[in-house]
Amino acid sequence: QVQLQESGGGLVQAGGSLRLSCAGSGGTFRDYTMGWFRQAPGKEREFVVGISWEGGSISYADSVQGLFTISRNNAENTVYLKMDSLKPEDTAVYYCAARTGGIQTVTTAWESWGQGTQVTVSS
Repeated sequence: QVQLQESGGGLVQAGGSLRLSCAGSGGTFRDYTMGWFRQAPGKEREFVVGISWEGGSISYADSVQGLFTISRNNAENTVYLKMDSLKPEDTAVYYCAARTGGIQTVTTAWESWGQGTQVTVSS
């Protein structure tokens, strides 16, 4: 099973950008569909975006469509999340996840999780 480690979180002003990275190890990265989720204080973890193993299929949550961009580099075992035009409501811990099979929006469908990286957007 692949192990995941996120990086790239931090504090940014509203309207700014951040790029998160998620590095995989201990498994065959290209075998996995990858996803990003986020969890704000007091809220449930929610789906942000998923990308198929070869990058040919991508699904975004409506709230981030056109603002966030996912990509992956299987040669480097890494998936990225570029976040533009950030808003205070994007403040959350962002988690990387992996699963075999297609993109799913429910957290229980995902097999491996990173520890998360904090993103804070100030107004």
